[in-house]
Amino acid sequence: MTGVEPESADTAAEGGTLRDRQKADRRLRLLDAAARLFADRGYGGVSMRDLGAAADVSGPAVYRHFASKQDVLVELLVGISERLLADGKAQVAMADGPEDALERLVAAHARFAVADEDLIRIQDRSLAVLAPEAERRVRRLQREYVELWASTLRELDAGLSVRDARFRAHAAFGLMNSTPHAPSVDAVGGDHAVRLLSAMALAALRAPLADWPV
Repeated sequence: MTGVEPESADTAAEGGTLRDRQKADRRLRLLDAAARLFADRGYGGVSMRDLGAAADVSGPAVYRHFASKQDVLVELLVGISERLLADGKAQVAMADGPEDALERLVAAHARFAVADEDLIRIQDRSLAVLAPEAERRVRRLQREYVELWASTLRELDAGLSVRDARFRAHAAFGLMNSTPHAPSVDAVGGDHAVRLLSAMALAALRAPLADWPV
């Protein structure tokens, strides 16, 4: 006897075994700690021991989840690129036309920018630190994400070139991804910050070129 009650089939079906859930929880704690520490100190200023200490995971246990610090960085940057793309596709699929799709894309990205400032910092500082294969994967996912936005913008404006649609998408990302440099985000509140960013990004994306002399 181990002193631990065996879990019922229903309990296991709901969330796996207790050990599985504990393992998943430790992995998430390590990723959360890595996001904070990489954003604050930079990738080079953090060790695997630091990650374990911040997540309250013992040294040897850290390596049962991630073989190296590079694996942690890959999980963070590839993971967020995959999540943004998947969420973007889901927003477009649920949309009632291209206008609704654009508003959904903007709102989803604004929520990310407010909730995941640390990942934006890491992306800016540490993308080049990724192993070449992982960096190519991130950039491929990002290109697909841009094309999702560009195609939505061109559905709204048939006269918009592919080049200009991509440029507008990148400009909108730059606006919304400014949250790590905006100390007022906490002051205004997360929900309000999402609404502000969404409104500004939509205004920029919809701005007609005729209003601005070249």
